[in-house]
Order: sequence, then structure tokens, then C-alpha cells
Amino acid sequence: MPGFRQLDEKVIHSGPVFTVSIGRVEAPDGEILTREYVRHPGAVMVVPIVDGDVVMVRQYRAAIDEELLEIPAGKRDVAGEPPHETAARELREEVGLVAAELTLLSSFFNAPGFSDEYSYCYLATDCNQVELAREGSEEQFMTIERIPLGEAVDMVASGEISDAKSIIGLLLAERTLAQR
Repeated sequence: MPGFRQLDEKVIHSGPVFTVSIGRVEAPDGEILTREYVRHPGAVMVVPIVDGDVVMVRQYRAAIDEELLEIPAGKRDVAGEPPHETAARELREEVGLVAAELTLLSSFFNAPGFSDEYSYCYLATDCNQVELAREGSEEQFMTIERIPLGEAVDMVASGEISDAKSIIGLLLAERTLAQR
């Protein structure tokens, strides 16, 4: 039996963060399906550990009109830049840290039901403080918080940390560090 087949795709919005398209797909039984896609260049996120604490940021998220406590992260917006270099750049920009070691914890699709965004999650260890290099309005107003890793994981369980990328990163970091 044949599989699904992409027929076409039309861009209906193109912005600085993502593109929205409408596509047509042929199902194995011949039915034509219409789907909406969010096209995104991908992202990186970093779990920086300093003296047993995770360094996080609290920043405003306009889509939900509230501040969230998150691990540092950013869009892969430099063409051809490898994910680990994007992670190192975001770590420096958002929390002013340079890591001697960046370990890939996982990579994953964020919401494959409607988006092609693919993310890379890193653990940053042996970090040294450097000057912040923030860009953009949200970054200018974010605050940096250091929380013991175990406490941050407890905050995931209690719902205080509700950002998916942070949940994934914190749980994988705790597991990885426990195995060392």
C-alpha cells in the first residue's frame, strides 16, 4: 500500500520568526487532505550548570501574556551555523556564560502535528562568566536566576516550570549528571 504523498504547498504568511503554509497531501486511499504548516528554522536550548545550580532566565512571552522561567534558548537564525555553535552563542547572549563542555542531550521535533521546528538540547558544564551580549526587547528585560538542579526538577513536577523545552532539558540534565 502506498504512503502519504505531499502534493503542494503555498506560503500564506512569511515573518521574521516563522512561515505559515497551506499544503495538500494525498492519503494512501487517494483522499486529498489540506494541512496548515508552521515552518521554522529550528532552535537550540541549553541547561547551564554552575556549582550544582541551573542558570535560567525569566522572560515575558507575548503569546501567553506572562513571564516564564526557562532555560536559555534561541532560534537557529544564522545560516549554516552548526547547532552547538548556536547553543554557545545563545548561552553567552542570554546568561553571559561560556561552557568548556557542551553535551548534546537530545534533539526533537517540538510539535510535528503542525510544525517542522527541530530543536537541539545541550548540557553546558564547566561554565565561566563573561559579559552579556543581549539582543532584542524581550532579552533586554529578562532576569537571570540560579536554582539548584534538584529544586528546578521539583518545580517541573509542581507545574511552576511549564515550558516544554525547559522540562525536557532539566529532566535530561538531571539524568545525565546522575550517571556521571
